[in-house]
Amino acid sequence: MKPIFVQLQCAPGKTYEVADAIYQTELVSELYSTSGDYDLLLKVYVKDEQDIGKFINDHIANIPGIVRSLTTLTFRAF
Repeated sequence: MKPIFVQLQCAPGKTYEVADAIYQTELVSELYSTSGDYDLLLKVYVKDEQDIGKFINDHIANIPGIVRSLTTLTFRAF
């Protein structure tokens, strides 16, 4: 399993609804609200062989209220 981080920009007034919907999927390891260009930060563990783009599209990006996402892949931990 490898961790990825996903930042989400939500439609105005929809951040809590999006966060609740994400929490209910039980797919994320950690979920934070953030300041700046993005409203939420998620830490997700995916299988090494899993298509990350498909995973994000199928399980995260299709949640109503999400305007934009940014996925950061991780490599070796130090």
